[in-house]
Amino acid sequence: MAPRAYWKGTLKLSLVSCPVVLYPATTAAEKTRFHLINRETGNRLKQQMIDAETGDVVESDQKGRGYELRKGKYVEIEPEELEAVQIESNHTIDIESFVPSEEIDQRYLNHPYYIAPDGKAAVDAFAVIRDAMKDQERVALAKIVLTNREHIMAIEPLGKGLLGTTLRFPYELRDEGEFFGDIKSPKITKDMVELAGHILQTKAAHFDPGKFKDEYENALKALVKRKASGKKIELPEPEERPSNVVNLMDALKQSLKGRGGKKAAKSHPRRATGRHGAAKKAHRSTARHRKAG
Repeated sequence: MAPRAYWKGTLKLSLVSCPVVLYPATTAAEKTRFHLINRETGNRLKQQMIDAETGDVVESDQKGRGYELRKGKYVEIEPEELEAVQIESNHTIDIESFVPSEEIDQRYLNHPYYIAPDGKAAVDAFAVIRDAMKDQERVALAKIVLTNREHIMAIEPLGKGLLGTTLRFPYELRDEGEFFGDIKSPKITKDMVELAGHILQTKAAHFDPGKFKDEYENALKALVKRKASGKKIELPEPEERPSNVVNLMDALKQSLKGRGGKKAAKSHPRRATGRHGAAKKAHRSTARHRKAG
């Protein structure tokens, strides 16, 4: 059975358009979820809205929306007032421009969707737009209205279909300067950087999400299974935290040694020769110093 479409509309590029459907590209259906229950009865708990000041239960017909102007002072917004400013969807993905993919800051990427043609009659026009994007190696930027809000969507070819990813607006991003401004710029020796580089080489790989394992999710499933079968749950002893590394160079050397550092060093003979030459030069300098003494 085909999945239910999240959104239906038209993908439009200038005068070329075709019906399309959107499907969420991600799901949380397989994640383990818990409910709040009454320990005494085992029944699920029901949440209620409580007035923060009076402590009274608020019924559904008394609930409203308010924007906090200052601490404890709200302006109430009526449902019809919200509807007046909501953007009505024209069910169109209107492509406005094409940009190089490398220009899109990864921090702007938000929710991904699969875009597919809606019906056999749409396949030809869909394929034209998709293949043109492949040839140009560019990402389309389009406007789309989802849940009464307008979004910018980045669209790119993915297999036989398209991948559309909604983008965050600039006001949703924090300035990295607030977090990186106090980071000092210490003097790091070239040898340290080269050693770290060799460690990176020993861990070089290709991106394979199939190797990703959600250890916590697996542990949750195992916990629930053991508890449901009546088995005793053994709590592990807390692990001792390792002490802070004092000597950074020693830590780099030990890391490289544990990862086959000799083999990695041989893969860059020029760099190795450079370090060897530097060592020779230092040795000659020491010998001259002794002789002069």
